[in-house]
This record gives sequence, C-alpha cells and structure tokens, in this order.
Amino acid sequence: MVSPVRICSRTACKAPAVFTLTYVYRDSTAVLGPLATYAEPHCYDLCAEHSERLTAPMGWELVRLPVGAETEPSDDDLEALADAVREAAKPAAGGRQEPVGQGTEVGRRGHLRVLRSDSTGTPTPQD
Repeated sequence: MVSPVRICSRTACKAPAVFTLTYVYRDSTAVLGPLATYAEPHCYDLCAEHSERLTAPMGWELVRLPVGAETEPSDDDLEALADAVREAAKPAAGGRQEPVGQGTEVGRRGHLRVLRSDSTGTPTPQD
C-alpha cells in the first residue's frame, strides 16, 4: 500500500513536504531536518520553498540538519538510544504500570517512543 504524500503545513501551500520543523522550546532552537517518518502534532512539515525561506524567531537559533547524507549512527547515537529505551521501560513511580497492548505507547523521551506490541494486554517481561 502506498502511503499518502504529506503536504506543506503552511497555509494554502499544496506542495509536497520534504522537511520537518521542530521547536525545542527549552533551548530556544528551531530544528529543520529531513521529513519525519510520522506526522506529529507538534512538528511542521514544509516544502522545499518554505524551508529555504524559513527564519527562526528573534533570539532563537535555527539548526538545519543535513539532508540526503546517509550516515551510519555513531556510538554516541546508539548509546543515547539504548539509554532512552532503558529509561522509558522502567516502571512508573508508585508501581503503576503504563497501559500495554497492540502498538500502545508506554514511554517517551524527546522524539523517541517505546511501544509494546503484545496484543493480549498483559505486561511483557523485562530483562
């Protein structure tokens, strides 16, 4: 099945999106990178024309991530990913378990999500 083409988030623009804009409010940074795999409500998909004309709000930094340069993840990237997964898999405070089920999100850290795929609704054993 072919996935539908996402369009630019700018009003009245019907061009296909090729970049995703995310704001990191804590760091006063706007990050423009390759089109995200999933459409997220807090991210903005932009076409090539609007991404070229993009400016950051006054006092903010605009970071443009390289596009098209397929690189292998560094050891630091892999270690950060493993740490995020381990932290998200920890039981919630007070012994309360997050809901589990088919594709249920059970943890989040930044743009990373931990999903459980157990369709029975029973917790999956942790190592």
